[in-house]
Amino acid sequence: MPKLVRFGVSMEEGLLARFDALIRELGYSNRSEAIRDLVRERLVRHEWEAGEEVVGVIVLLYEHHKRELPDALIDLQHRHHRLVIATMHVHLDADNCLEILAVRGPGPELQRLAEHLRSLKGVKHGQLAVTSTGRTLP
Repeated sequence: MPKLVRFGVSMEEGLLARFDALIRELGYSNRSEAIRDLVRERLVRHEWEAGEEVVGVIVLLYEHHKRELPDALIDLQHRHHRLVIATMHVHLDADNCLEILAVRGPGPELQRLAEHLRSLKGVKHGQLAVTSTGRTLP
C-alpha cells in the first residue's frame, strides 16, 4: 500500500463549509477522499490538455433508419482504427440505436473523432468521456 503523507490546507471558512456540504451530499466519508478525487480529476484533465494518451468512451444515440448512417459510422471507426479499441451496439427500440466506442489515444484526437461522429446527420446525441490510462495515477 502506498505511503500516505499528511499535509495542511488553509481556506476560507465559507468555502470549507460549502465543500463539506458538497462532500456529504456526494457521500464521501471524509475530506481526504474528496480531495484525493479532486486532485486525480485535475491530473486527468492535465493529461488530456497536454495531448497525452487517455482512454474513454464515445456514446452515440442515433436514428436507425437514417439512410447510410450505420455505414458512415462504421467507415469512420475503420478509418480511425488505431483510436477505436472496441464497440458495442444496442438496439434501444425500433427506431433508435446506442453505439458505444471504447477509445484510446491523444485527447485532442479523440475529441476530433467524437465531434466528427456527432456531426453525422441522424446522430441525435453524442458525448465523449475520458479518463487516465492509469499509468500515471498512484
